[in-house]
Parts: sequence; structure tokens; C-alpha cells
Amino acid sequence: MPRREIRGSRAIVTGASSGIGKALALELARQGADLVVTARREDRLGKLADEIAALKVRVEAVPGDITEAAVRQAVVDAARTRLGGLDILVNNAGVGAMGRFEDADPNRLRRIMEVNFFALVEMTRLALPGLKQGRTPMVVNVSSILGHRGVPHSSEYCASKFAVQGFSESLRAELAAYPIDVLVVSPGTTQTEFFDRVIERTSQPRWPEHGAVTPEYVARAVVRAMRRGKHEVIPFFWGKVLCRLNAWAPGLVDWVMARYA
Repeated sequence: MPRREIRGSRAIVTGASSGIGKALALELARQGADLVVTARREDRLGKLADEIAALKVRVEAVPGDITEAAVRQAVVDAARTRLGGLDILVNNAGVGAMGRFEDADPNRLRRIMEVNFFALVEMTRLALPGLKQGRTPMVVNVSSILGHRGVPHSSEYCASKFAVQGFSESLRAELAAYPIDVLVVSPGTTQTEFFDRVIERTSQPRWPEHGAVTPEYVARAVVRAMRRGKHEVIPFFWGKVLCRLNAWAPGLVDWVMARYA
């Protein structure tokens, strides 16, 4: 039996204007969830809201930068006033950068941590009172395979996703009494604009080519995991392989990574 029914749920999705965030918002809407969506690109967010409204569910779009406290407050307020409460928080907004750590400006790390970690944490903090009153509530934190295994030329991004992993595990234990589930999503290579829109690119490794999955594939896997009350989902075969290999033979993975540094 499913642990969670999506139909009738009230959800927030951050970073919803493209990629995994957009696909997740649409998949939740198809399953009957009402939504508050937020992202910086207002034009794209408006188009997404129109697509969601066409699925005959309620939707409210709140454009803005999720690192700003006022935007986070507006998103949570919209869930309360427009949807009548909150059952699911999806922390998806994220940014990346490519390049060696020693060549990076310190502001690169600060921006990545602000978006990928601090905004996620503060969004969760703000949403908790509403979630505690929600129906089978859940926090969904979109992390990465690179939250399990660090790779060269992405040190700041890896650090931010390792932080998301640790925060999520701690939070899951603290919220078990309410109960509020915490799901960590660890995507691998996905067909999105993410790597085309990194905040800086000074160098990058030449990884072996392998097929990427679609955002829609990831979204379907995430919603299945939400229904089942899973703790983590890794919707990418080679991502699972890397995680297992790193657990079994970390020295070997270190050697492989050094070849791409």
C-alpha cells in the first residue's frame, strides 16, 4: 500500500522554471497535487503555471531569488493563503560551477552554498510549522550523486551537496516523531540546462560519455519514491554504480578521479 497519496496534496517546488524542478512540478500536478512554484525566471515560471493550471489543479507562481528571505516568506505564505496549507516541500533550486578549487574566486563558493544549502535549510525551517499541520507531510531535498562522491573540478558543488545529505539525515531523525518524511533525491547525468548555466567555468574534466536520463524520468522516479515514503532515490544507473563502488573500493575511485583532475 502507498504510504502517501499525491492527489489533493499541497506542494511547494523551488527552482521550478526548468529541468528537474519543472518536470517534478508537472508530474505532481498530473497526479492531482496543488502547487506553489518559484524560480528567478518569471517568464518561464508564468508559462509553467499556465501548463499546471491546464491540468485542473490550483497553482500559484512566486517569482524571485530563493536566497532572499522575503521570497521564501512569500512562497510559504502563498501555500498557506492560496492552497490552505502545506504537505510537501520540494527543495530543488540549485547552481553549479566548473573549475579547479585553487583557481576559484571565494565568491564562487559563497554563491553555491547560498543557493544549494543555506536557502534550502532556511526554506525548510520556514515551512516546518505548516508541514507539521499537513497531511502525511514530506520534505524532498534534491541533492546529487556528487553528494555521495566528490569529483575534480566541482569541489564547491560537491561540498554543497554533501551538506544537503548530512542535513537531510539529521532532519529525518528529528522529524520522525511528527512524522514528517525526508526524501533525498540524488540525480546523475540528466538532460537539463544545468551545466550550460553554471555560474563559472574555468576548467572541466573530460568524462567518458554515457547517456543522460530525461528530467521526466527523474520526476516519475521521485514521485514513486514519495508515494512509498522512501529515504533516498538515485534515478540513474551509473550513479548507483559509482555510489556502490565508492563504498566498496574508495581507493580505486580515488585513483580513477585523479586521472581526470
